[in-house]
Amino acid sequence: MELELDRVTKHYGNKIACDRISLSFHTGVYGLLGANGAGKTTLMRMMCGVLAPTSGTIRFDGIDVSHEDYRDALGYMPQDFGYYPEFSAQDFMLYIATLKGLPKTRAKEKTRELLELVSLEKEARKKIKTFSGGMKQRLGIAQSMLNDPKILILDEPTAGLDPKERVRFRNLISRLGADRIVLLSTHIVSDVEHIAGTILVMKNGQLIHQGTLEEIIRTIEGKVWECILPQSEADILCEKYPVINLRQEQKEILLRLVSEEKPCVSAVSAEATLEDLYLYYFSEVSEK
Repeated sequence: MELELDRVTKHYGNKIACDRISLSFHTGVYGLLGANGAGKTTLMRMMCGVLAPTSGTIRFDGIDVSHEDYRDALGYMPQDFGYYPEFSAQDFMLYIATLKGLPKTRAKEKTRELLELVSLEKEARKKIKTFSGGMKQRLGIAQSMLNDPKILILDEPTAGLDPKERVRFRNLISRLGADRIVLLSTHIVSDVEHIAGTILVMKNGQLIHQGTLEEIIRTIEGKVWECILPQSEADILCEKYPVINLRQEQKEILLRLVSEEKPCVSAVSAEATLEDLYLYYFSEVSEK
């Protein structure tokens, strides 16, 4: 099983949203990390056939993204998936199953199975408008799985969830990656850090890093520093460098920051994390 992108590019007038992205996916969970505006959603929409690439190809086991057989293998949960608030969870699932062409008996079986998988079986007959944010997100996952897809693409699935819901969601995504390709797009670093076997980092429409957590973090080794300083000196460093963490230590400030060079005499090198890498690359990117 292979999903292959070959020099995939998307232009919007003079703006390049995705710039010659080449990737090869196999079974497992992939984390797509980047600030808003990095090109993540555009890339995923092209992978889902929602947008046509300006150039390049996308194929699953040799089948082009434009072919019906490709779409049969695809499950997609957009950042804001549409639902009908007056529908019950069960009715919504049956409606989506009809749109996907599932026979009636099979649709009922899959609806029951998937609502149980996402822990919504007890809420099956409740209206979606009564659901919490986490419940709606779990319903979104369930509807994306109705056709038992080999490719599952999730765009910001944990945005707005509380910590408990995020952990539950991450565990579910991890299980789903056991026998399919799962691509999880997010700007929440901990979601990627905990479940992705391969991490992809996008910036300004380009893929700037790909690899395991250890391989990705290695790219900023020696660029993360910690230092304890008086308030006045700490304020100067905060103006000059991306600060990852700031904590009051009695009358002084403990700073953790990223810098190509040692930022001050008292700074000591610190072990890098994925959050450090995110701040290193995206601290100057304004969020939409």
